[in-house]
Amino acid sequence: MTDTHSPVLVLSGAGLPAWIWDEVRERLGAASSVAPRPPAHSDSPLSAYVEAAVDAAPSGAFAIVAHSSGGVVGAEVARLLGGRVSSFLAVSAVIPAGRESFVSAMPVPNRWMLPIVMRLAGTRPPATALRRGLRGVGDDQAERIVAEFVPESRHLYTDRTGEHVWSGRRGYVVTTEDDELPPGLQHRFTERLGATWTTQLATGHLPMLQDSRATADAIREFLAS
Repeated sequence: MTDTHSPVLVLSGAGLPAWIWDEVRERLGAASSVAPRPPAHSDSPLSAYVEAAVDAAPSGAFAIVAHSSGGVVGAEVARLLGGRVSSFLAVSAVIPAGRESFVSAMPVPNRWMLPIVMRLAGTRPPATALRRGLRGVGDDQAERIVAEFVPESRHLYTDRTGEHVWSGRRGYVVTTEDDELPPGLQHRFTERLGATWTTQLATGHLPMLQDSRATADAIREFLAS
């Protein structure tokens, strides 16, 4: 089955504005939308993020493209909507096991430290840390992301997903120069997703900005494969 022209629901990484996907979406040649955050998201449970994504999903069958923490939300959307999710492409995304959270999917010591850091300092990293994570992104875009970064609810990271019941095809895009989610960890998530299609992009954690053409080409290739 090819679903090159199926509608695409994009589940973006934590804190990131929707416009980072604009160039990729223009290149896709398929209807696409970026799932919104839930209202009053600052203290929302994971289920509210999932509900907002479900409400934004196209009618009928659609493809999910999930980036970073969007993989956690995508796991729940795929579980809840079953056969409507024709395909699931993770782009440098965290894929938790069933009954697991973003935090518990991380390796030691991050899984121990992250809850403490979030409880003491919140979920917005310092501007200096954000800029370090934006290596390879143009200066103007990086400064705009830092200015517009929205802290998420701690529950996005700590609430556990349900048992996975995956439907449709699954693929993973590994970003090989990623300092935020190292390639070795991405390969672990590739296996956990059960991806039957994989490719690599020589970018950091934001391939949609560093190489929008290659990112869109990878999505199209996956959908058509």
